[in-house]
Amino acid sequence: MSAATFAERRAAMGFCLQCWLTLLLLSLLVWASFAYLSLDLSRLFSAESGRGMLRFVLRFFPPDTSAEFLRKIAKGTLETLAISALGTLLAAGAGLLLALPAAGRMGPVLKALTRFLLNALRSVPELVWAALMVLAAGLGPFAGTLALALHTSGVLGRLFAESLENAAPEPARALVESGAAPALVFGYATLPLIAPQLIAYSLYRWEMNIRMATVLGFVGAGGLGQMLYYELSLLHEAQASSVIIAMFALVVLVDAASAFVRRRQMRPGG
Repeated sequence: MSAATFAERRAAMGFCLQCWLTLLLLSLLVWASFAYLSLDLSRLFSAESGRGMLRFVLRFFPPDTSAEFLRKIAKGTLETLAISALGTLLAAGAGLLLALPAAGRMGPVLKALTRFLLNALRSVPELVWAALMVLAAGLGPFAGTLALALHTSGVLGRLFAESLENAAPEPARALVESGAAPALVFGYATLPLIAPQLIAYSLYRWEMNIRMATVLGFVGAGGLGQMLYYELSLLHEAQASSVIIAMFALVVLVDAASAFVRRRQMRPGG
């Protein structure tokens, strides 16, 4: 057996040993988690649990399709769509402004401070921001919009900053050498290069914010989520089912529209 073959077998055996040790460690962690939380999966898959879940699901059918309730759902859907769209738009503008210093274009001190701010904004979940904004601005869609804008600004600001850092420097350098002002260099050389990435990131976050906007209503931030919380708290399963269907339809439509726009952006002439 050659030295190379022996070394390859030793490397393969070492890799397999590491795989088995990793699987063993993960299995121990999963078992310890079930033991610590006192979870009994056998009760979940028992016949009695199955019958209970079936009875629970059947209580949501048929959905409420009365004209008056459908009008309420339409209003809540538009409110959710507006919350997510406006929150994402505000976040995209704030993220682009914060991305400039975060990418190091205004000195190392501002870069460190801005990156700390972006980390702080996105480290707080949207639900926590929503709870804080409800206390600050009151119940309603304004609190939900602010919550989405604050969290998404941290996310988009970091993504935009990375796009700026990875942008090809040659077009900007050519304009600088020709004596162009910094604002013109950014607007005519850097921004056109990263615009498709910025749009794609913003659309992706809008998709996520649609889902999150439907959840923020549980803390009083308006939209379909607030309707769902209200109906569930009163045990109105039929009405809650209609709201859930509206949430699903809204997410599907926005995902399809966002995917269409991203495909157009990826085309050479798009």
